[in-house]
Amino acid sequence: MTSLRKLGSSDLEVFPLSLGGNVFGWTADEQTSFAVLDAYAAAGGNFIDTADSYSAWIEGNQGGESETIIGKWAKARGNRSDVVIATKVSQHPRYQGLSAANIKAAADASLRRLDTDYIDLYYTHFDQPDVPVEEIIGALDELVKAGKVRHIAASNIGAERLRESLDFSEREGLARYVALQPHYNLVSRDTYEGPLQDLAARTGLSAVPYFALASGFLTGKYRPGATVDSARAGRVKEYADSERGQKVLTALDEVAQAHDAPVATVALAWLAAQPTVTAPIASARTVEQLPALLGVADLKLTDSEVAKLTDASA
Repeated sequence: MTSLRKLGSSDLEVFPLSLGGNVFGWTADEQTSFAVLDAYAAAGGNFIDTADSYSAWIEGNQGGESETIIGKWAKARGNRSDVVIATKVSQHPRYQGLSAANIKAAADASLRRLDTDYIDLYYTHFDQPDVPVEEIIGALDELVKAGKVRHIAASNIGAERLRESLDFSEREGLARYVALQPHYNLVSRDTYEGPLQDLAARTGLSAVPYFALASGFLTGKYRPGATVDSARAGRVKEYADSERGQKVLTALDEVAQAHDAPVATVALAWLAAQPTVTAPIASARTVEQLPALLGVADLKLTDSEVAKLTDASA
């Protein structure tokens, strides 16, 4: 049985792979999404990541489709208390931004779609620097006090604003961020490594990186000359065409071969080995894609393997 990891200073204990819900209601229909969620839970998985805006970018969708599917699944399985559900506020077409009024209205809408009384982990999806941290934290604290949210977190935020937020929470005795969701993977290291990572380490925040597999590039299926049928293929081309991308794939192949493991598992294991990272996020469109992601729970890289991958991606 894979041991769960403590999330920051919270009382939440999570599986070392967070299942991304961005594909539910987009490239995975409801039936397939249920199958993926069932397989994840059967493997011991308990940490599901979504956002109120998933998947508003699809024609005919309004946003909230992913939350609705997750809510129906948890209701049908009767397992709400066994899963940690994380969702986010600021990007839903009808609930834009981080004003106090919007945060509260968006949280209520998320609770309705998730068909639950509480959200385990509530992220600000994209920071809005024009809204004072006092207003954001104040609104989030009210949700915590009302029992609608258990813990709060921040995604896509700079070190300076994060520090201000933590200081304000500390000073006023209000709810405090316990986790951080940065864009971070083997071919995108600049946003997180440095001031943000240092601050997370200093203040005991857990990092839960998104795009952990660089939109699929780090699964190894995108090779020069290969054509892949995926909604994200365009995004991946810049990695595949770069010298750095090729170096990373070569190093991943070598380490994967040594462990007889999928390339994706190794890429996630590198992330999991980084300071402050508690659980990378990765999504599966099909049940067949899951084992390579779940493998991160059991794959421990040696220090020299971690170093080899770090050097290749420098």
